[in-house]
Amino acid sequence: MNFRRHGQREEPEINFIPLIDLLLVILIFLMVTTTYSHFSELQVNLPQAEGKADEQKNSPLRVEVSRQGEYRVNGQPPAAATVAALTELLKTQASGKTQPVVIINADAQATHQAVVTVMEAARYAGLAQLTFATQMGPK
Repeated sequence: MNFRRHGQREEPEINFIPLIDLLLVILIFLMVTTTYSHFSELQVNLPQAEGKADEQKNSPLRVEVSRQGEYRVNGQPPAAATVAALTELLKTQASGKTQPVVIINADAQATHQAVVTVMEAARYAGLAQLTFATQMGPK
């Protein structure tokens, strides 16, 4: 007993309408539940000052280290190329300044020890803010 018909078999179809309905519901849900954050700005009226900044107190100390290991602090050489002499020169140059920044301008061919000597002298002089000056190389 063969109850099947020997005719054409129907190919199954994929119905996309329920899928589209589901995606539409998800899209509406996401649009409704999305929170938009608003960044509020605080209006601040800053006071105005009429005085000039005292550049002498805030001017940095520029320490130059040459290729041969010679030092200059703001263009002035120390009495000797020792840590103690460099420390004394840094202390005299920093007197009257509030937390001056020591800018180390070292030659690219200067020894590592020469730069460490400047850093050590700045530490002995009580100068904690150090920075190094660099320049851009060719591209």
